Amino acid sequence: MENVIIIGSGPAGYTAAIYAARARLAPLVFEGEFGTMGKDMPGGQLMTTTEVENYPGFPDGVEGPELMELLKRQAERFEARIEPKTVESVDVSQRPFKVVAGGETYETKSIIIATGATARYVGLESEDRFMNRGVSACATCDGALPRFRDHPVVVVGGGDTAMEEALFLTSFASRVHVVHRRDAFRASKIMGERVMNHPKITVEWNSVVDEILGDEEKGVTGVRLKDTKSGETREVACTGYFCAIGHKPNTDLFKGVLDMDETGYVQTRPGSTYTNVEGVFAAGDVQDKSYRQAVTAAGSGCMAALDCTRWLDSQEG
Repeated sequence: MENVIIIGSGPAGYTAAIYAARARLAPLVFEGEFGTMGKDMPGGQLMTTTEVENYPGFPDGVEGPELMELLKRQAERFEARIEPKTVESVDVSQRPFKVVAGGETYETKSIIIATGATARYVGLESEDRFMNRGVSACATCDGALPRFRDHPVVVVGGGDTAMEEALFLTSFASRVHVVHRRDAFRASKIMGERVMNHPKITVEWNSVVDEILGDEEKGVTGVRLKDTKSGETREVACTGYFCAIGHKPNTDLFKGVLDMDETGYVQTRPGSTYTNVEGVFAAGDVQDKSYRQAVTAAGSGCMAALDCTRWLDSQEG
């Protein structure tokens, strides 16, 4: 019988493991499997990030995989058990909860969900080819990097997230091209107006990215846009391609079991990590659609471990 099983890794999962291990809960962490890039990748989205410049304590920056390795080692130092397995099913209908991972069934008193979210991309092969060499899904994570400073960049999307990303990038890029497939944004009116009225932003209406241009040495050098009405193509020079068409929380395991919003983010009680099921907690990007930063994920991982520890104590009391 486990005290707590942590599903997922990344800053939320590993931080939850550190705190749970220090509380003598001997947590078991299923971090996912290597070779399954995406939602099951050990270390989460930061494993595909080369340079992290905004995580506290690293004044010279740190590579994403290195940061995750440090967090993992710290959790293991306090005797957290970390298994490279992907969870296949979860039964929280009764206690003890049952978790199936790697074909084996585990029983646990509590669960912390830290499965994260996966950025949505258009689906171009060139998005994979130029990942971290000009292609990103997070302007607030990468926008200040040298390759984007004083150069034109492209933002794909038409919702509030795309508007926020575009406005943020105007502090660094020489020009921001917002590419939208229709002739009107679906973003809130005030956000759309801010973008359209900004002197450093050009809106490419009725357009989609047909291809990301670049080479092995320079990375992204431009995009080829296709007019959705005429079919004509044109090229726009840029050093950055930011895809802002949303994230998909990795919550398929918990559909119909845990309360979620319309997008699939796990809903937690305000000011806590409690889900609607007693003994099940959620931390990180799986329940956070507002901030999506490594440091906020780590913070909520800490909260989940503390909430879980207190809940377990109350059960035994």
